[in-house]
Amino acid sequence: MRYIPPISEIMSTNIIALNRDDDLETAEILFKRHKIRHIPVVNGDVIIGMLSYSDLLRISFADAVYDTEEEVDTLVYNMFTIDQVMAKNVVTVPPTATIKEVAKILAEKEFHALPVVDEGNLVGIVTTTDLIQYLLKQL
Repeated sequence: MRYIPPISEIMSTNIIALNRDDDLETAEILFKRHKIRHIPVVNGDVIIGMLSYSDLLRISFADAVYDTEEEVDTLVYNMFTIDQVMAKNVVTVPPTATIKEVAKILAEKEFHALPVVDEGNLVGIVTTTDLIQYLLKQL
C-alpha cells in the first residue's frame, strides 16, 4: 500500500491570525502584506472563525464597482465587524488527517483552506495551493 502522508507534512505553521476585535482594515492589510487569501480568527489559540479575502470583496462591492481599483473603500469596513463577516461554522482537520482526506473535504465542500487543529488549538492551515504544490513535487 502506498504511503499517504499526514497533512502536518505540508500545512503552513506560520499562521497569520486575527482576533474578533480587530478591524477589517487590519485584515485587508494582512491579506495584502502576506499575499494570502484566508485568515483564521482566533481567541487565544482556539479558532472561532475564518475570514477570506472574498468576504472583504463581497462587503466592499469592490469587485462589482472597481474592477481595476486596488484600494478598497475603508468606510465600508467601518460598517462591519470581523465577527459579522467571518465564517463561524468552521470545518477543521487534525494534523494526522491524510492529504487525501483533506483534498476530499476541500473538493466536496468547495473550500479553499482548512484550519488544522490539535487538541482544540490551531496549529496550522492547509490551502488548495499547498495541495497543488505537493502534487507538483510528486510528478
